[in-house]
Amino acid sequence: MTARATFTRIEDSSAADWQVIGAEFPAAARGLPDRILAHLKLLDGDVGGFPIDRYQHSLQTATRALKAGQDEEYVVCALLHDIGDSLGSYNHFDIAAAILKPFVSEANLWMVQHHGIFQGYFFFHHIGLDRNLREQFRGHAHFARTEEFCALYDNPSFDPQAETLPISEFEPMVRRVFSQVKNSVYRSATVMAT
Repeated sequence: MTARATFTRIEDSSAADWQVIGAEFPAAARGLPDRILAHLKLLDGDVGGFPIDRYQHSLQTATRALKAGQDEEYVVCALLHDIGDSLGSYNHFDIAAAILKPFVSEANLWMVQHHGIFQGYFFFHHIGLDRNLREQFRGHAHFARTEEFCALYDNPSFDPQAETLPISEFEPMVRRVFSQVKNSVYRSATVMAT
């Protein structure tokens, strides 16, 4: 049995407690890519009425980005942009952004966070919403990037006949992206250092 902290209220914790917790943190952080890939796999078979399941859509979106020469971080964002579908029926893009936030650039984070509204340009008018909802962000530094992501990679990736690389092509990229923390309050914490 591993050591455990002794507090029952976090306000009563000690530096020694946090040394115990901190000792467990690196292993948990190293396991993050496995947990992310396992969660993405939950989309396999989740068709939801679409022409292909959400897992194939994710792989196809990433395939298009990779084949177009996008960098590794962008490709991982393309792969994971809909990972929140199983938990966030009304805000899947917020969940994807929350997962990616510590590991990606501001531009890629904004793109993932807002892709749901930008993708709406292609279908919102069919469900009674304003397809131009994205216009509220016109002039934002990442508007064009997000518009392009949806137009070139997300929007056309529902094709059962399109090239779709297997997850094994993307796993090493996921592992590399999730091994480099860029933005986290815990980044410089000595007991949480990985």
